[in-house]
Amino acid sequence: MVETNQLTQYLGTFVDITRSPTEQDDSLKAIASSLDNDSLSINQLIREMEMYLTTTDNVVRARGILLLAEVLDSLKAKPLANAIVHTLVGFFTEKLADWRALRGALVGCLALMKRKDVAGVVTDIDAQAMAKSMVQNVQLQALAPLDRKLGFELLECLLQQYSEAMSTMGNLLVYAICEAIDGEKDPQCLIVAFHLIELLAQLFPSPSGPLASDASDLFEVFGCYFPLHFTHTKDDEANIRREDLARGLSLAISSTPLFEPYAIPLLLEKLSSTLPIAKVDSLKCLKDCAMKYGVDRMKKHYGGLWSALKDTFYSSTGTHLSFSLESITSPGFEMNEIHNEAVSLLQRLVKQDISFLGFVVEDIRINTVFDTISRYSQFRGMPDTSKLEVLVISQILSVSAKASVQSCNIIFQTCFFRLMNTLGIVEKTSNGDVVQNGNSTVSTRLYHGGLHLCIELLAASKDLTLGFEECSPTPECVQESWCSMVKRFSVPLIQVFASAVYSSSDDSVADVYLGVKGLLTMGMFCGGSSPVSRSEFEKILVTLTSIITSKSGKTMMWELALKALVCIGSFIDRYHETDKAMSYMSIVVDNLVSLACPGHCGLPYPMMLEATSEVCSTGPKYVEKLVLGLEEAFCSSLSDFYVNGNFKSINNCSHLLGCLTNKLLPRVGEIDGLEKLLVHFAISMWNQIESCGVFSCDFNGGEFVEAAITTMGQIVGIALVDSQNSIIQKAYRVVLPSTLAAMKSIPLTFVALEDLQRDLSTRDELILSLFASVIIAASPAASIPDAKSLIHLFLVSLHKGYIPAAQALGSMVNKLGRGTGGAYITSGCSMEEACDIIFQADFASEEKISSNGSGKFICGSETTLSKICLGFCGSLEHQTHAITGLAWIGKGLLMRGDERVNEIALLLVECLKSTNCSGHALHPSAMKHAADAFSILMSDSEVCLNRKFHAVIRPLYKQRFFSKIVPILESLIMNFQTPLSRKMLHVALAHVISNVPVTVILDNTKKLQPMILEGLSVLSIDSVEKETLFSLLLVLSGTLTDSKGQQSAEDNAHIIIECLVKLTSYPNLMVVRETAIQCLVALLELPHRRIYPFRIQVLQAIAKSLDDPKRRVRGEAIKCRQAWASITSTNIPF
Repeated sequence: MVETNQLTQYLGTFVDITRSPTEQDDSLKAIASSLDNDSLSINQLIREMEMYLTTTDNVVRARGILLLAEVLDSLKAKPLANAIVHTLVGFFTEKLADWRALRGALVGCLALMKRKDVAGVVTDIDAQAMAKSMVQNVQLQALAPLDRKLGFELLECLLQQYSEAMSTMGNLLVYAICEAIDGEKDPQCLIVAFHLIELLAQLFPSPSGPLASDASDLFEVFGCYFPLHFTHTKDDEANIRREDLARGLSLAISSTPLFEPYAIPLLLEKLSSTLPIAKVDSLKCLKDCAMKYGVDRMKKHYGGLWSALKDTFYSSTGTHLSFSLESITSPGFEMNEIHNEAVSLLQRLVKQDISFLGFVVEDIRINTVFDTISRYSQFRGMPDTSKLEVLVISQILSVSAKASVQSCNIIFQTCFFRLMNTLGIVEKTSNGDVVQNGNSTVSTRLYHGGLHLCIELLAASKDLTLGFEECSPTPECVQESWCSMVKRFSVPLIQVFASAVYSSSDDSVADVYLGVKGLLTMGMFCGGSSPVSRSEFEKILVTLTSIITSKSGKTMMWELALKALVCIGSFIDRYHETDKAMSYMSIVVDNLVSLACPGHCGLPYPMMLEATSEVCSTGPKYVEKLVLGLEEAFCSSLSDFYVNGNFKSINNCSHLLGCLTNKLLPRVGEIDGLEKLLVHFAISMWNQIESCGVFSCDFNGGEFVEAAITTMGQIVGIALVDSQNSIIQKAYRVVLPSTLAAMKSIPLTFVALEDLQRDLSTRDELILSLFASVIIAASPAASIPDAKSLIHLFLVSLHKGYIPAAQALGSMVNKLGRGTGGAYITSGCSMEEACDIIFQADFASEEKISSNGSGKFICGSETTLSKICLGFCGSLEHQTHAITGLAWIGKGLLMRGDERVNEIALLLVECLKSTNCSGHALHPSAMKHAADAFSILMSDSEVCLNRKFHAVIRPLYKQRFFSKIVPILESLIMNFQTPLSRKMLHVALAHVISNVPVTVILDNTKKLQPMILEGLSVLSIDSVEKETLFSLLLVLSGTLTDSKGQQSAEDNAHIIIECLVKLTSYPNLMVVRETAIQCLVALLELPHRRIYPFRIQVLQAIAKSLDDPKRRVRGEAIKCRQAWASITSTNIPF
């Protein structure tokens, strides 16, 4: 139980207006919690509060009533006895007359109204009494916004939950709501007020009821808000948007047919407004009214509606008809929101009442459009008024036809024969009969306006059938008159469109576009209701496919035909058109896939692959056909190069692999079975390489090798573990008999490495690179055969300069011993054994090299790899290869969190010194490779050691390495005076800094900012490190735009400005100059006293940037000059 003294203290705290809101909230929560856990009863609380609830002190009484109300609001789900609820309702109902305590009364009434059914609820009688008290005692418009909102919400609850009780109040309720809404301007109140209108309309629907007698007055009160003029700023708490208010007002206007005499004239008037938003709101509301008011109420307004709609179409439609590739699946002209809403309203009116269509088809403009069409053959030759007429009428007829089967029949009966006559497909005989004109040459009657109108009507009927197909599997559209007409003229129509495609005029873009679009439309009728027979559909496919396979090159016609075939393929797959799928497979897919084999087509091979992949990507069965076809084409091309030395074939292989990687691999998750097909393709690649003993000629196959590596790695990366094992086993069997196998037995000695043949054969290089890509992409759970020998092979290859071998080594040390979920995998080689092979091999030479004459070695210099890195032996080429290889190995260790990476980092640091720990001088090229090695360690790689290739990644590995290596580099920079060493150390530091998360930089800004500034100065001396310079500058810009970085920048402002001013004239990279100027603008966020002294210096430097040869730099310079020129000495705060 709550002690009385404690409860009294809580009550006093809440009632005392001098206490802070936090203290008052805490007291409220404590009381509510006590009630909720039954340590305090509601009766006990009310007894203790009696003084506060009945006192004559207005402030105390208001606070006391509000406290009780807030407590009840927080306990809406807590069961209370009906008698207690009844008593509380009576109390708060009575207090609605106490205007000084009105907020508490409103909150209390609302809290009681919102109680859960099982927790004790308000009865109908009590609700009626509450409503009467509300109507009699509360004038909402005299209250503050928050109190008005509470009042509106209370009325909303009463109407929603106690509609029967409210209905007895009749005209009194209508009048009270009308009075409450009148003059309301607050958005939060209005959105509830509009809902009250809806609820009133539901409560009194009768044409002789209370609402009917006051409908005029009520509409006058809320109709004045239309169209909604919303000037309020965004309310973060309520988040009331104009769209929500406009929708609420529209629902209120359309809530009852009783508003029809007042609403429709108002909406038609506003539809003629010049304000776009007024037009949109009017069209949306008219659509709602058409649905809610019914045909009988709307019929009297049809004339005005059609006139207003027609004017809206003309005013919202442009005169430009696009003939671009993107518009082939759209009407071809720009449609704004007004136009879209006009389309929606017209379709609603026609669908709801077919008699409205009479206004459409009898309109004189509909009848004169055919004269306009036949007057101009070229669309571009039409005057703008004629273009507008054709586009608008085409759209109106299309929308009307799409509304229903009946409307489609009427539109086709009215217009289609006349349209066929315009196109020369039919003609009238002397006695007035319409007959098909089989002898006319349709190519001479290609009127663009007529073709456009024809396509729009066909598209409307097609969309109508697609809608039926989604609802019913067996539509009866075939029996409709529109379908009979299209079926009757389908053959000549296809001829007309095909003739347009093959038009030989000089400017035939419009002809080709309209012809292809027409063929596409005819080819997308659903099978069960299609007026186009299978043979005609196949003619369409043959026509489009012949364009793709012709030797015309990548013209507009070719691109349009390809887009049309892709659309048809997607349509067949979506609607499961079995018969059409068979035709599509035999005519399009089989034909294009067969042409993917080099030498079978006169088109450039990349174009052929593009067409084949785009078409086959439309369905899973086509994808399977494509993969098998590409597999056959790859084997054929590689064999041709192997046997005949045909360089074109090896180039085709590169294009083919690129197609596979870019088009198919991204869709593995979408298409069932694609993973198995791709794995089979990878194994076929290995089979074909295995069968090619020695290439008939060597070649510079970098592009092919790169494409093969990428494809193989991507396939292995997406494959399941079992599939990966299959590929690894196959690849290993190819490696075994090759000359690479001999490299596995070469001892890791300097003499042996010096005797290695400088370059591998083309075939061996391909095998090594491909095998490395397999290892790189394999999962940690995959099984690697003879792992020790493979590590030895990659290590030897690393010394020969093959980067994929180094990346494979890095991947192996990253993944060895780690399976899914951290389980250890048996691969014949543990992590320790792998590291022993790489790092612990003794240098087999009689001469021992010591750093200090004592025979002890520093940084692991007793291994072959480390000796070569430090330049103790071997050529410069061997040294740079070893450093790069060591970096990739270190990256694998670093990402998995292995501490051995620290030794590698220290060795690389030694390589940054002009003279290392043993006194041996290093070549500048070796030092450059060592500095860039830190980029390999820290940057994210796309080619290996990433999540896509199943790398083991320990969280925060970059942060840990940063904390260890940065102090070492900083110390060396401070102590080393050799310019080259300092530069290389700065390069290494820049790579580390620019690749850690920005939060790490911001947490260490005070320490890092001076080093960053010194690095920018050192790296800007020449152009060698311009990319590194830019990445370091981006880090600086990040610190200048954050509050933590600005604190440090305040202390270094003079150094930062001096550095940035120099970089504004950096000649070697435009983005450096641009970013430097942006940083100068960012410095204006620093205190005025820190930056004002440098104003002249900055403005002088920026004046030079105004003449920069690059526009982007000049633009930033203008902004910077304006910003710095605006600061004056009078801005200094005192």
